[in-house]
Amino acid sequence: MYYAHGKLLLTSEYAVMDGALALAIPTRHGQSMSIKQTRKSDLYWKSYDIESHEWFTAQFSLFDFSSIKTSDQEKADFLTSLLKGAVRLNSEFLSKWNGFDVKTKLEFSTDWGLGSSSSLIYLVAQWADVNPLLLHFEVSDGSGYDVACAGADYPITYQLKDDEVNYTEIDFEPPFSENLYFVYLNKKQSSKAAIEYYYKNAKKRKTLASALTAITDSIINCNSLSKFTSLIEEHESLISEHLMLQTVKSQYFSDFDGAIKSLGAWGGDFALAASQMNESQVMAYFASKGYNTVISYDNMKFRGEEVAASVAEK
Repeated sequence: MYYAHGKLLLTSEYAVMDGALALAIPTRHGQSMSIKQTRKSDLYWKSYDIESHEWFTAQFSLFDFSSIKTSDQEKADFLTSLLKGAVRLNSEFLSKWNGFDVKTKLEFSTDWGLGSSSSLIYLVAQWADVNPLLLHFEVSDGSGYDVACAGADYPITYQLKDDEVNYTEIDFEPPFSENLYFVYLNKKQSSKAAIEYYYKNAKKRKTLASALTAITDSIINCNSLSKFTSLIEEHESLISEHLMLQTVKSQYFSDFDGAIKSLGAWGGDFALAASQMNESQVMAYFASKGYNTVISYDNMKFRGEEVAASVAEK
C-alpha cells in the first residue's frame, strides 16, 4: 500500500516555472495505491474515484508496457510513459516478469484538480523505489511542486533555481486561517495548456518571478488578515497585468466582501477566498452565485501532527 497527498499552489502560479519562490500545501484529500503480485503475465490496472466507481482500467504488457486494452487510451499512454520512466531510473523495477494487480483510489473528485496525476507519479515512484521528482521530470514539463506536495506532511516552499530544485517543509499556520476558504470554480483547467499560455504570453517573466518571490516571502511571515488580503490582491494584479488575464474576482465575484485569489491555472479549479465574514455568510454568498463546493483552509490542509496524534492514540 502506498499513499500520496493532493496539492494546492497558493502563490507564484505560472512564475514558479521561472524560479519564483512558491508556497504550496498538501491536502487532506489524496490518492492511495495497492499492489498485488499475481501469476498472470501482464499488469492489470484499475482506478476508482471518490465514490468507489471504476473510472479507468487498463491491461499492460510487461514486455514494453504498451496497453493491450484500456478504457482510456490517453491515460494509458501516460501510465506507459510513467512505467518506462521508472524503469529508466531503476532497471530492477518490474524486471522479474511477475504479473500485478494495481488498484488506485482517489479521495477527491476527478474534476477538482488536486493532483490525480502528480499523486500518481509519487505513488509509482514509491513502488519503483526511485526519487519522485526525478520521475516527474522524466515524464512532465511542470515545475514539480505538486509531486513534492504529494510526499509532504506540512506546507512547502518550492523553487527552481540554476537547474536545481529547492523545497522545504515549513510551519505555515496563519492566525487568521479561519478566515480562509477554497472555492471550487466548477471547471477543471489543463496545467499543460496553462504552461503553454504562460510561455507564449507572459511579459517580463523574470521581473514577475522576482516580484512574486517577494510577495511569497511576505505571505509566509504575515500575521494579519488585512495584510494578507492586500498581498493576495497585489499578487492577482501582477499576474493579470503580465498575462493579460482577468482576475477571478472581477469576473465572477466583484461584490464579495473580501479578497479572492486564483490558484494554479487561472480560470478553473480552486480559488482562495479571504474574508472577515463568518463561515455561514461566506458559504451563503458563494452558494448564491452557484458555487457550492467551499472548503475551509483548516479542513483542506493536511497536517503531519494529525498522523502523529493518530499513531499515539493507537
